[in-house]
Amino acid sequence: MLQYTIRRLFSLIPVMFIVSIIVFMIIHLTPGNPAHLILGEDASEESIKQLEEQLGLDQPVVMQYVNWVKDIVTGDFGQSVYSSEPVLDIILGRLGPTFSITIVSIIMILVISIPIAIAAVWKRNTLIDPLFISISLLGVSIPEFWFAMLLVLGFAVSIPLFPVAGYIPMADGIFQWLYHLILPSFVLAAVEIGLVARMLRDGMLESVNQDYIRTARAKGVKESIVLMKHVFSNALIPTTTVIGAMVAGLLGGTVIIETMFTIPGMGQLLVDSIYRRDYPIIQGVILFIAVVYVIVNLLVDLLYTFLDPRIRYD
Repeated sequence: MLQYTIRRLFSLIPVMFIVSIIVFMIIHLTPGNPAHLILGEDASEESIKQLEEQLGLDQPVVMQYVNWVKDIVTGDFGQSVYSSEPVLDIILGRLGPTFSITIVSIIMILVISIPIAIAAVWKRNTLIDPLFISISLLGVSIPEFWFAMLLVLGFAVSIPLFPVAGYIPMADGIFQWLYHLILPSFVLAAVEIGLVARMLRDGMLESVNQDYIRTARAKGVKESIVLMKHVFSNALIPTTTVIGAMVAGLLGGTVIIETMFTIPGMGQLLVDSIYRRDYPIIQGVILFIAVVYVIVNLLVDLLYTFLDPRIRYD
């Protein structure tokens, strides 16, 4: 297991190398001079050259990339063009709201999808099963921004049960913190609920007619114990891969949700930086999300290989 983990860690090096190239080229593939776009059309040539020197745009592209990677390795993400603050400090200051909405969304997904999947398998020969399939497909197909507007109109405007927008830090009160996150977290979780529940249901249906399940029933084990102890536990192993990809994907989904609900997280920071042409922050946020995505997938892969009894190491 240790050797496998070390090999997987080393395999991240080429992945992160490719990710860094893609993130870096986002700026250089943008039409026009980035310095000119930042300062605007009325900027003088002198101010444009000064900003190019500040951003290192006056150097060859290869040298710019090498210098940027060197700074990233040492923890220097550069400075914001808009506020002159360190990019890393700005990103770390926005982690709280983003991680908050992600954690609440994950809890909602697990709390809702697992009972639904178990109920669908329990009543697999009734009307509940096709109804579950239809609702899960509907949940996966609904656009997040459209669903968010419906929830805001329904439960924040017409029926004022939840706030329309805003964010309260946990330090100011856990109930107010959770109260402001219910709507945006549910929007973020809605698509993933159908996906996780569908995966878990399919995995349980594959196991429900296996020989060891028939043996457990023949021994007189109650159906509820068979489903929970044998069928559910085995189906949960492959579902962990979906949950891992879901966790990483939620970080990307916060861009839309944070913007719509004015939550001051990394998604809102990315959108604001795009409007301001603050390229160091844009590069930093995208690279940070990519790193988190790669690390989460690595952890899920290691967890899957650890939980699956069919995998053996020489």
